[in-house]
Amino acid sequence: MELKTRVHAEAGKQELVITREFDLPVELLFKAYVEPDIVEQWMGTKVLKLDNKKHGSWHFETTDPKGNKHDFHGVIHEFVPNQKITRTFEMENSLASAVRFPAQLEFLEFEKLTDKTSKLRMHIVYRSVALRDQMLQLPFAQGLTMAHNRLQDFFNN
Repeated sequence: MELKTRVHAEAGKQELVITREFDLPVELLFKAYVEPDIVEQWMGTKVLKLDNKKHGSWHFETTDPKGNKHDFHGVIHEFVPNQKITRTFEMENSLASAVRFPAQLEFLEFEKLTDKTSKLRMHIVYRSVALRDQMLQLPFAQGLTMAHNRLQDFFNN
């Protein structure tokens, strides 16, 4: 049975909780979020910077189908190997999009289920309920599921 990424959005709250179980040891799941070469492959983005430590920062760049470049960046506030990453997320160069998104706070928790399986829990906090709801209007959940499927497949091939 295929594992799916689940997005939970409680009405009236400015947050999302995203969960996904993987057929991967927690060490590989965590590695997929911190190794630039691996991140580039499953996220389909270019990693310009990924400084994995407390007070570190990250910067990714992607190009949409129309050739527009988009920059994503943030600051890492907490970094505990194989357990958690707390970071901010901002998107720049989104002029091609009618929706603008200011900084959001992301809490990523990596949990060992068995020696061969793990779970990712992402708790994302937006500045307002309206911004959270705007994100949900985009094909956000579908894109995240596709990316997580690529992550799973990266280690299985």
